[in-house]
Amino acid sequence: MTWTRFKELVERPLSGLTQPTRSDWIFALRTVSAGLVALLAAYALKLDHPQWAMMTVFIVAQPVAGMVLAKGFYRLLGTLAGGLAAVGITSLFGADPWLLVTVLALWIGVCTLVSSLLRNPEAYGAALAGYTAMIISLPALGQPHIVVDLAVARCAEIVLGIVCAGVTSRLILPKLAADAIISRLKRSILDLAEYAGGAFSGGDPASLAALQRKLIADAQTLAEMRTYARLEAPSFATRAHPVRRTIGQLLWALSAARALHSHRRPKNAALIPMRSELKAFVAELAATPGALDDTGPWVARLGAIASRAREMPELPNDIGPNDNGEDKVGTITRLTIAGDFAEALKQVMRGLDALRSPVSRTSSERGQPALVVHRDYQAAWRNAVRAALATLLVAIFWLTTRWSEAAGTVILVAVVSSLFASRPDPVQSAWGFFTGTLIALPFAFLVGQVALPALPGFGWFTLFVVPILVPAALGMANPRHVGVATAFAINFLAFLSPHQQMIYDPGPFFAGSASILVGILIAIGVFIVVLPADPWVTVERISQAMREDLARLCLHERIPRRSAFESLAYDRINQLMPQVQRTGRKGDPILGGSIAAVTVGLEVLRLRHAQLNSAVPHETVESIGNFLRALARELLFRQPGEPQTATIAVARQYAASIAQRSDRLEILQIAASLRIIAAAMEDYPDFFAKGRA
Repeated sequence: MTWTRFKELVERPLSGLTQPTRSDWIFALRTVSAGLVALLAAYALKLDHPQWAMMTVFIVAQPVAGMVLAKGFYRLLGTLAGGLAAVGITSLFGADPWLLVTVLALWIGVCTLVSSLLRNPEAYGAALAGYTAMIISLPALGQPHIVVDLAVARCAEIVLGIVCAGVTSRLILPKLAADAIISRLKRSILDLAEYAGGAFSGGDPASLAALQRKLIADAQTLAEMRTYARLEAPSFATRAHPVRRTIGQLLWALSAARALHSHRRPKNAALIPMRSELKAFVAELAATPGALDDTGPWVARLGAIASRAREMPELPNDIGPNDNGEDKVGTITRLTIAGDFAEALKQVMRGLDALRSPVSRTSSERGQPALVVHRDYQAAWRNAVRAALATLLVAIFWLTTRWSEAAGTVILVAVVSSLFASRPDPVQSAWGFFTGTLIALPFAFLVGQVALPALPGFGWFTLFVVPILVPAALGMANPRHVGVATAFAINFLAFLSPHQQMIYDPGPFFAGSASILVGILIAIGVFIVVLPADPWVTVERISQAMREDLARLCLHERIPRRSAFESLAYDRINQLMPQVQRTGRKGDPILGGSIAAVTVGLEVLRLRHAQLNSAVPHETVESIGNFLRALARELLFRQPGEPQTATIAVARQYAASIAQRSDRLEILQIAASLRIIAAAMEDYPDFFAKGRA
């Protein structure tokens, strides 16, 4: 590694820390104070490893109180599960070291599998259950009778840190998830207005794409924060349903805004007033300071716009029937999209009001579906096999060489290979962890091996440690540096290993530090060499899942709720985004196609509901059914490079013939749905082909 590269690695984590906000300072000082209290309490309780209490504070530390409680809660569950597993595994297999490490490696694989199928903080708790068993069981190798004491001590240290972090985050100038949800939702509404404004005026495609990705990510974050808010305040349970419903409406509005961008050129005079009114509305909303302090006027205006969009416009009759049919379909298509956007945005604003002024749920609201998430079982199995295999191989090396410090290497391989397994780029995440650990090493040596042996006592410890941990905590509050800063803080304390009697003993210090660094590097090597993840394969797997979802919408007897389909689709898009970013500009059509797939799915749902409408003629219902079956075949069987089948042409023909036969609004909306599906699939033909990768 060149000096320039090393300097870059050292300076990058420290850049951007010169302008922390007030909330950053509150978070940093609160976290360091909670850590010192936890360490002092561990000293008073005479715990064997008091550093774990202080480390736990930094591990679960989050700017939002509910996030601290959630991570602490699942850390506690994971620690208890890992402790029980350690006791059981060691009691059964402790007499045979080879069998013991094999079973522990399998346990880590199982926990990594479960972790890969869950989301934070549940995923963190599952991964923790795996490597906690390793942390407890390895010191008990050859002496299984002490494993219960080790498990109890470990749990006590963790609980102490969790209590200190949770109490301080909730009581000392707390930043609550409930408030953060309202703030983020308001920001999302304004971002949506900005996106819609760009969609109407044909804004910069790159800026619109970036804003679209941000809105998708923010919607997923809102879903996560709903859990955090319920943990920090049980009274928020009454608002959990409005959050869930509002997220669905936000995604619906985003889908409609994206369709507005695709159909931004009006075809006739009937559309111009509606589009002008919507364009003026979103521009005024985005430009008005404090616009969302009172949503009443905005909601009323949106309701009026949505009502007018549903009315049958006066269409020209002075052109040929075929052209007139096409014009009617185009008009209704765009009016439907505009009405959907206005209605969805109105419901989002009502959701914001419901969060600010919660009311009890009515019985009719209790049957609403939960938000659905994507689970990649193939990736989960790969992560499990990789973590178990890496842990087992390093453990075999340890048992073969009998190198005592290699036990720390085994533990770090287990930690890193399971903790970062489900990240979009585990190598980058693990390398950030290594960077923070490497930077922490000299600081820990100077404080633990030089300063504290000469100047012992908790007062001197505080004096030396606070100037180091406060900047680290400021880095943890910065999303750009949270990974490296957290690794620095945790491993600084791990290297330091604070006790009431600190002595100068550099030999074990450097031996233990080397085992940790080597363990992280081995785990990085495992991510690179053992079953490496190809982002294109992951992209194709998620894309195929989205195509299969569309086929199920076409064929399945039961029609799913819009919120269930839309939340799952956008969750998959959220999983696609980091993978697509790793592929460069080549991945842009994939992201565009995945969003077009949401539009197709929503129109398929509209067609399915039209089939149940008794006012729709039987022959039209039959035509819809024939089209949906053909569309499902196209999605499931057409290979990349093959021309699109007649399905798209048939959709346009159906739309034209339907428009010629009837001027009823519900019939014209069926034609509009067919046109929207055809246009979306024509824009991204390769996305809707099977097995592109």
